[in-house]
Amino acid sequence: MSQKSHQAGFVNIIGKPNVGKSTLMNILVGERVSIITSKAQTTRHRIVGLTNAPDYQIVFSDTPGMLKPQYELQKNMMNFVNISLEDADIILFVTDLFETAADIEHVIEKINNSGVPVLLVINKIDLAKPGQLDEVTNYWTSLIKAELVIPISAQEKFNTEKIMQEILDRLPEHPAYYDKEELSDRPERFFASEIIREKIFTNYKKEVPYSTEVSIEDFKEDETIIRMRANIYVERDSQKGIIIGDKGKMLKKVGIEARQELEAFFGKKVYLETFVKVEQDWRKNKLKLKKFGYDPS
Repeated sequence: MSQKSHQAGFVNIIGKPNVGKSTLMNILVGERVSIITSKAQTTRHRIVGLTNAPDYQIVFSDTPGMLKPQYELQKNMMNFVNISLEDADIILFVTDLFETAADIEHVIEKINNSGVPVLLVINKIDLAKPGQLDEVTNYWTSLIKAELVIPISAQEKFNTEKIMQEILDRLPEHPAYYDKEELSDRPERFFASEIIREKIFTNYKKEVPYSTEVSIEDFKEDETIIRMRANIYVERDSQKGIIIGDKGKMLKKVGIEARQELEAFFGKKVYLETFVKVEQDWRKNKLKLKKFGYDPS
């Protein structure tokens, strides 16, 4: 009897902001590796999550939402999207019942010319009105050369197992790209900073979360506890005051929520210190962006 072959490949999840890419990524990986909030543009990096089995490895990649860049940070975010089109074995194009192709026509053209199998995933079908899903399906299939349309509800985890089966049907034969024990290619510090940043998105309004970046300056782990120090960077002094809040109450709230999430993620006690610093206009400055890890080249 011949030995069963091993499959491995890159499955890159792309789509516009707030269509449910990160929620779907976490479901497919089986772990919480991407930020999930109700606000758009929360994913800023390309985040890799691994799904492993004895005979396959799927390298999932969650990317920032596609948009027309307005400043340097968004240009870097779109660079991650462009790179994900170049190394994909399978593309999951995620949309929902409400989005259109406005502002992303150039990306759709790249997808159609990529020669990569595309699975068109239509999310949020739990919100569909009679006939709406057919209309949306017809709209997107007229624009994207997709091998298959998969309607899902990521929120309800409806039909997401269908995506996994279709991926495995198309995954190339290849040895594993990463150690089978790994969850992601990102270091622990990255996930710590993302968890803190998520709590900022859920606790503050308007522009403040989008002007914020988190850097883990110190990360020391022993058998029973992780001690970490995090710097929260904002663009203006007024934002620093908002992050800290009256008598430090808001920063304390963020710290408590982040620590609880960090302990659940790492499976041990966490001692977290947070500090707020001003880095003027960091989103528009290439050198400062590089300092924060936005260098996809």
